[in-house]
Amino acid sequence: MLRIIGAVAAAAFVSTTSAVRHDHSSRGTAGDDSASFDVSALLAAAHGVAPSVCSLAARAVGNGGWGRSSDAPVTPLGTSADLRYLLDSRDLPAADVTRLLGALASDDPCVRELSVRLIGTQKNSSVAPALLARLTSSNASLRAIAALGLGLVDAKTAVDPLVHALGDATVDVRANSAWALGRIENGRALPSLVSLFRDPSPVAREAAVIAVGRMDSTSSSAALIRTLQHDDVASVRRAAAWALGTLDAKDGVSVLATTLTNDSDAQVREMSAWALGNLDDNAGASALERALQKDADDKVRESAAWALGELGDASATDVLAGAAESDKSAKVRGSAAWAIGQIGHTDSRAVAGLTRLLKESDDNVRLRAAWALGQIEDSTALPEIDSALGIEKNADVRRALIRALSKSGGNTAARMRVLIDSKDPQVREAAIRSLAGGRSFGPWPWPWPRPRPWP
Repeated sequence: MLRIIGAVAAAAFVSTTSAVRHDHSSRGTAGDDSASFDVSALLAAAHGVAPSVCSLAARAVGNGGWGRSSDAPVTPLGTSADLRYLLDSRDLPAADVTRLLGALASDDPCVRELSVRLIGTQKNSSVAPALLARLTSSNASLRAIAALGLGLVDAKTAVDPLVHALGDATVDVRANSAWALGRIENGRALPSLVSLFRDPSPVAREAAVIAVGRMDSTSSSAALIRTLQHDDVASVRRAAAWALGTLDAKDGVSVLATTLTNDSDAQVREMSAWALGNLDDNAGASALERALQKDADDKVRESAAWALGELGDASATDVLAGAAESDKSAKVRGSAAWAIGQIGHTDSRAVAGLTRLLKESDDNVRLRAAWALGQIEDSTALPEIDSALGIEKNADVRRALIRALSKSGGNTAARMRVLIDSKDPQVREAAIRSLAGGRSFGPWPWPWPRPRPWP
């Protein structure tokens, strides 16, 4: 049975990643579809599996929200697999909790994983004492999974034992204890977590840096700056940049700007650009402009464009206009267009660049350009907006163009009458909103900051 659990769960995971690759491929991104799994072996392993186990694997597949027993009217498993009971309940029967706690010592990693995840759905008071007892076990693997469980249940009473566990001889225990303390967010752990920045293991150092980034205190910013400057592992430096940005550590602006310019790792530079945008301090603007113009990595340039938009410095408009006109990446061009709109500064070059972007083949680029033109409210763009509206097929972009038309002074009675008489209900709605004074109606194409703000 343990082998079956592992096979079904692994197959579900492969199925999910295959679906993701297919989705990327359908949008024109090259992907490797050569990876596969043995369907015959999967079906053989699934035969006779308990409905509860099969439900866990089926839930992992996802199907974009469809096909689970919780949202489909009829499934092969029917009601025999109570998925809500398994994954959503905060009150499993005591016998089941005891069974799960015992399974934490299993020699099968799949059983341990499922057990700790289900324990993590329970109330802290019902499982924390048992997890704390296992945190002092002679078995290092059990100590590590106990620390993980304490973090999952947000065990406030576990702060001191977890701080003590930061000195454990086993790196997995130290790293999981740091992670758990970050989840619990008790400032009493800060000095011990900062001490872990010097741990010989990069896994433990990164976990400690992330945990400190979750604490609402800038007292650790000097240690984070040293880590960003001197740690020899890129993932740790990236976490330090994230933490500085998350904690709003203004004293980190200079080192983040230097890191954005000089670090050899693109992911560290990307996170440094994100942090500079999050810090809302224009002292980092020149480094962001350099990165937008010169960095070889698309994601770094995209983050730099986003950050400049967040800073709102009108002096960056020209650099952003250049990126919107000529960057090789559609994502960078779109983010640069959004940033111009976010700044809202009228500039002839920027307006000309945005109107050119209305002819791009990428829907997202056109959407952000149209939205930005609405933010700028420059009447000289009206002919181009009108022309683009006449041929635009994408509903979101059409709404953005009507918004831009209205905000730029183009909501004349004759023009709006044509739009109100349109056969497209979305165009009619947007036109009516415009006439009704809905100057702030959507879309609001906020670009998700790259990288997502979690290291």
